[in-house]
Amino acid sequence: MADLSRRTFLRGTSTVAALGGTWVAGSPVAWADTADLADPAGNESLHERIVRDANLVWRRIPTGWDNSPFLGNGFLGVQVYKGAEPNVLRFMLSHSLVQDQRAQWEAAVGLSRLPIGYLTLSFPGAITAVDWTLDLWNAELTGTVTTTQGSLRFTALVHNDRSTLLVSTTGDADWGFHPMPSRTTRTIRVPPEYTANPTPNTGTAGDAHFTEQPLVAGGGYSTVWQTKQVGTQRLLAATVSYGYPDDTGLSDAITTIRRVLAAPLQMLVRGHRAWWNQFYTRSLVSVPDKLVQRFYWIQLYKMACATRMNAPVVTEWGPWFPDGGGSWTAVWWNLNVQVAYPFINGSNHPELDAVTATFQRYHENLALSVPPDYRDGNTYALSHPGDRTLRSGGPKLGSSIPGNATVGVPGTSTKTDQTGNLLWAIHSVWVSYRHTMDRRVRDEVLYPILSKALNFYLKFLVEGNDGKLHLPLTRSPEYADAADCTYDLSLIRWASTLLPRIAPANDPNIPRWRDVAARLTPYHENADGVMIGDGVALTESHRHFSHLLWMHPLRERTWDNPADRDIMRRSFEHWSGMRSAWAGYSYPAASSMSSLMGQPAQALSFLRFLLDRNVIGVAQIMPNTMYKEGSNLAIESPLTAAQSVLDMLIDSDPNVVKVFPAIPWPDASIAGLRTQGAFLVDASRRDGRTEWIKVRSEAGEPLVLRHGMTGDLDVRDDHGRTLPWRILAADTIAVDLPRGSAAVVTSAGTSPDLRPRDVAAETITTPWGLP
Repeated sequence: MADLSRRTFLRGTSTVAALGGTWVAGSPVAWADTADLADPAGNESLHERIVRDANLVWRRIPTGWDNSPFLGNGFLGVQVYKGAEPNVLRFMLSHSLVQDQRAQWEAAVGLSRLPIGYLTLSFPGAITAVDWTLDLWNAELTGTVTTTQGSLRFTALVHNDRSTLLVSTTGDADWGFHPMPSRTTRTIRVPPEYTANPTPNTGTAGDAHFTEQPLVAGGGYSTVWQTKQVGTQRLLAATVSYGYPDDTGLSDAITTIRRVLAAPLQMLVRGHRAWWNQFYTRSLVSVPDKLVQRFYWIQLYKMACATRMNAPVVTEWGPWFPDGGGSWTAVWWNLNVQVAYPFINGSNHPELDAVTATFQRYHENLALSVPPDYRDGNTYALSHPGDRTLRSGGPKLGSSIPGNATVGVPGTSTKTDQTGNLLWAIHSVWVSYRHTMDRRVRDEVLYPILSKALNFYLKFLVEGNDGKLHLPLTRSPEYADAADCTYDLSLIRWASTLLPRIAPANDPNIPRWRDVAARLTPYHENADGVMIGDGVALTESHRHFSHLLWMHPLRERTWDNPADRDIMRRSFEHWSGMRSAWAGYSYPAASSMSSLMGQPAQALSFLRFLLDRNVIGVAQIMPNTMYKEGSNLAIESPLTAAQSVLDMLIDSDPNVVKVFPAIPWPDASIAGLRTQGAFLVDASRRDGRTEWIKVRSEAGEPLVLRHGMTGDLDVRDDHGRTLPWRILAADTIAVDLPRGSAAVVTSAGTSPDLRPRDVAAETITTPWGLP
């Protein structure tokens, strides 16, 4: 897949890794003919040591997606676990591009992701034991399988650039492939006339085996696999290719396998490892709670497996397709995408921003989600579920609106809880822009889409007798109908306040936007804080924090303003005091809100409740850090928990870089964390005190730094020269920092070691996986 040429402005990213990766002597991987990849000195960088400490291990046999190793590159996803047969391992193949194309039905059915199938590795005897390591640093799964007839050693990776599964084996076993029925696994609102796609075609092309799956709508997808003897080991290469409307991808898949197997294995492994090694060195997080630290690094690995700027935006399952499927077969835009992506910003990985890229590529499809009577060429909305190209598919069964599925019409029986989907999703683009400060994102993606998204709401605002602008009946997500719904009002207020700041000065809509921002009705409140809407209070547990968006993530009211604290505290305590209906993502949301309110112990408590694998209704974090709700895989909850870790360590909104704002530990080390304003921050905390902070500016934005240090300070550049700075508050300074320069802040007269470190563990913790 070619990257978007316009997106090369994302500094520091690369889509093709340079050669030069390293390997550590004594590691369990043994790719044939790759001996020169080893580092005879056994050197190990700090990043490598920290990332490898997070490796997942399996000493027990995985049995399904919820406890198995996982590999991916944003397109091809692989999960490895024991099959139903006692002597078979399954390598479940999935692909983020593979979907149906019957747009006459709602997206979760007609544009549904489709199962592909699984490779089988069959042994002469029954599997009795495994000893596996998922090596995050190199994104490779290695280990042994013990059976009643002997053992087999293997190494597996999904090649970063080639979208190909490579598995090297030593031992007695045979490969095969089992295609799965090509039909949606959704069981909700499936039309009676729905039929599965045709039976696939199978065959060989030379030494390659293929399964070609045509689609009823045209096109299809093909799986090709082939083995080759390389030294003493047998190498399998497998790939999946998708085509629509005329091509099933078979020719491309065969060509890919032939080229991969013709390439020197040494070159393939080196290039793959080089990308992943470079990926991890863009930032660093180390804290004493190693369960949290390891979880964080696994989520970083998971996110890079699941999404890339040139890949589809994540569905509920990422690039993976869980065995047994489920009903979450598309892209969920009513919260799930919005909470999955934020941590790519702080962790300094803009190369994973598929959200901005998706809106750039496919924004014209947003008009399909607007009810027909309101389509005017200047209005966008986003119905869900949708597909990776922002199409909503046909109407849901029972809908009274013909044509495409839409967000409905506020104030009528067709209203839905989806009117805010697009504004919330575009807020993700705004946050991404603020972390890079690239004006092309602002001017070419954010401004034009945001103005059309707000325009949908403007069609329904009415002036009341109080002179305020009110919104007719909509639905607060997953809760209740309400006029002046807080969820919608908070998004309208954010958009109408922001647009005059980012629009061209001659935009004729600026006066209207300013009027809306000035006259939009306030949120309805009661003794418990902000309500759901006019006359509708929160009276029972609610997993969704939609009525609190004004606090998080919109930051309309902030803890920095003493006048906002009471309403923030009352609203949060009321919501968080009723948890019986909470889901996994509710806990990271509560953790992040606690960090915003300067409550580090509370923030950690909410986070650890999720990470400690407590059962939450019918949901739980699983041993491999995947999240299971009922029988369904949902990728967003663990990913948003990684953002909660960052919220304890760094914060930058509104317009203040805050270092260790809500840290619950006495020690921490961070490096390369990206903040709004396009600053990169390194810092060290030791024995409950911040030792030093280093901030590098990529955009020349004004730097206001809340350092949290006591006593006199030295503020110098990289070369030790004093920089101009001024005190704004007891713990806050302003520094004149040109683009490309850095400021080092230390206690006066000290010269601390400015290198990041892996802080000591506070307790011994077991690794993730099945140890």
